[in-house]
Amino acid sequence: MGFDRLFLFGTAVLALTGASARAQAPIPVDATTYARAADHYVTIDGARLRIRDEGDRKAPPIILVHGFSFSLESWDDWAADLARDHRVIRYDLAGHGLSAPDPKGRYGTLDRVHELRGLMNRLHIRKAVIAGNSFGGLVAWNFAALYPERVNRLILVDSAAFSINGVTERPVAVPAMMRLYLQAPSPAAVAGSAGAIFAHPERLSAERLALMRAMIARNGPALIAHLEQFTLPEPRPALARITAPTLILWGRADRVVPVAQAADLSAAIRASQLIIYDDVGHAPQEEASSRSIADVRTFLNNK
Repeated sequence: MGFDRLFLFGTAVLALTGASARAQAPIPVDATTYARAADHYVTIDGARLRIRDEGDRKAPPIILVHGFSFSLESWDDWAADLARDHRVIRYDLAGHGLSAPDPKGRYGTLDRVHELRGLMNRLHIRKAVIAGNSFGGLVAWNFAALYPERVNRLILVDSAAFSINGVTERPVAVPAMMRLYLQAPSPAAVAGSAGAIFAHPERLSAERLALMRAMIARNGPALIAHLEQFTLPEPRPALARITAPTLILWGRADRVVPVAQAADLSAAIRASQLIIYDDVGHAPQEEASSRSIADVRTFLNNK
């Protein structure tokens, strides 16, 4: 999800729900609850990352990068479809999901770009399709701009790129109430945050909301550090360096990154295609999984 609107929304959620200013006890997360047979751990530049590697190892690779405060489970529906004929690799960013925090507290966009490169090197993947949602999209397109020889195709889903709410090349201060939310998210606050991310949060299962809450609570200090280092400098010079064919997907009801930025992103990337989904929010890979994966299939099959 987008950092800036998330933490501003989180402040409002906490105020509306009457959250206490006193931090609650951390929420324990049993890794075995979310671990799967396809999961394993690798250490990249000192950080222990959870990787889920599915499909034929000899099939064309596609790497899926989740957004801020999310985890690799955000891609469940896409991965189930793509693994039929691709090697699907998804991972929890450092300080997210079941991955460890960055040991040196490095959470800038370029730090995550280097993390992605290190992961590809460790897995001996020379070139792949790269897809990213929100902050994961910011990581994906910066990677494509810096390492064009390593990207077959690029898929951006409601991707961060342009300045929002005053965030530019300088970070914006994290409100105290948002710090509290990330360290001790109440069920009510998580449900309220889901209302900013999804057009239809009422369709989320109790299990999905519980996962969101657990992954935030487990990583609170690292998520705060992410916000403290988050910047959105002018992106057009870097976007102009992207040479990979690019598919841009967006929810028209996105309240995190405005849909108007979708056209700006498409205009800045050569050979890009834009698809907008009505009545869908910030995570079309979850909220419009059937429609979005069908469009991804068309894009990947277009020679």
